[in-house]
Amino acid sequence: MTKLLAAIATILLSVMTFLVLYQVFTRYVLNSPAAFTEELVRYFLIWTGFTGAAYAFFTRQHMCLVLVRDSLNPAGKRALMTFVDLLILLFAIFVITVGGFKLVMSAEKVYSALLGIPRSLVYAMAPISGIFIIVAQLINLYEDITGTVIEGGNEE
Repeated sequence: MTKLLAAIATILLSVMTFLVLYQVFTRYVLNSPAAFTEELVRYFLIWTGFTGAAYAFFTRQHMCLVLVRDSLNPAGKRALMTFVDLLILLFAIFVITVGGFKLVMSAEKVYSALLGIPRSLVYAMAPISGIFIIVAQLINLYEDITGTVIEGGNEE
């Protein structure tokens, strides 16, 4: 899954780079800016952010403050990591996945101003990444509780 998420983020970033370069070219060289690129780049940036978040949870490379964690003994560190991973799991379930699904459903008949695509398509990345984060957190919790690392999984 990490390779899939990394590939998606790479493709999105590459396309965004091309679109921004195209926008600059059409604006300053052709004096006729391509308006669609701004909207697409904004949507791809949203998708990249959610994809990157899911990737970060799989690889445990998300931002964290290690001051408290590193000051604890191994049992305390394990309990803290389990608690934090459980909180993240609950957030991923209820806010990102369920809330994201409700957002998708509420925007079903709302279309983007320029491209005319349904906003639900843009917002669909939230529940999709939420599912990836849930899977990542279940793996993280298993590793926290058992002390074993799933091969090909998390790097710390």
